[in-house]
Amino acid sequence: MNETNHSQVTEFVLLGLSSSKELQPFLFLIFSLLYLAILLGNFLIILTVNSDPRLHTPMYFLLANLSFIDVCVASFATPKMIADLLVEHKTISFEACLVQIFCVHLFAGGEMVMLVSMAYDRYVAICKPLHYMTIMNHRVCIILVIIPWCVGFIHTTSQLAFTVNLPFCGPNQVDSFFCDLPLVTKLACTDTYVISLLIVADSGFLSLSSFVLLVVSYTVILFTVRKRSSASMAKARSTLTAHITVVTLFFGPCIFIYVWPFSSYSVDKILAVFYTVFTPILNPVIYTLRNKEMKAAMSKLKSKLLKPGQVSVLIRNVLSLET
Repeated sequence: MNETNHSQVTEFVLLGLSSSKELQPFLFLIFSLLYLAILLGNFLIILTVNSDPRLHTPMYFLLANLSFIDVCVASFATPKMIADLLVEHKTISFEACLVQIFCVHLFAGGEMVMLVSMAYDRYVAICKPLHYMTIMNHRVCIILVIIPWCVGFIHTTSQLAFTVNLPFCGPNQVDSFFCDLPLVTKLACTDTYVISLLIVADSGFLSLSSFVLLVVSYTVILFTVRKRSSASMAKARSTLTAHITVVTLFFGPCIFIYVWPFSSYSVDKILAVFYTVFTPILNPVIYTLRNKEMKAAMSKLKSKLLKPGQVSVLIRNVLSLET
């Protein structure tokens, strides 16, 4: 009987963002442009950091890794959401649904801890400036990048363990544009009250603990900045504003969804769009608009790639390859 129950549901139906057929072409255009902007913005940051030797510092190394995670966060569900806006029946196989659950918790959990790593970098830079390069050496930077992926993997494995063995034999409609774990577990043919509590506790613990660490770190940093002269801390204030803005934009939706699990599905859907689409596109904007070094490096990269004659040489090379 258990084997039969497990094999009855082979796919889920995603209800998507909207059931309005008139609205879906408009949403398709908007989210296609947003996803393209996410890819261009974040890959531009990665390219800029790698191409400019002046940006080969721990802060920009972590920023480039954050941009890579942002691309992953946006890519696990957004392309399918965009494609589903063009079709009437939005389905996803059981295996692909599990992959989405695995990816969302791996990338979202990893991004939370990556923000903590970036806060630690700012703490050392501002509170211990004389020892910054000694503490934030290459080995430490690699560790600060590996830890988020390890924590994200442990987190998503524990979350997926709640779902793999659940029997799905009845309703298969997920009221979202991707397989979100709390919504999928509600469809199981068994009492999932305890499992739902464990899921919320697991995600809530990671979200809240990361958020508390960030609040404590930035509180200490802000007190340190206030004690020092305004001239020497002007750049630090600008950097801190960008970091705190990104933290607020990312953790707000996550904490609301998992720590306040009794909100309506429509609100959850809006918040899910926010942290899978708008946060990855806002991060590069926030970090570049308030960062003179990043803007200067991007201008240098632009002039290098688009210098006089460069485009014509590229066109001639393409034409010669075609002939």
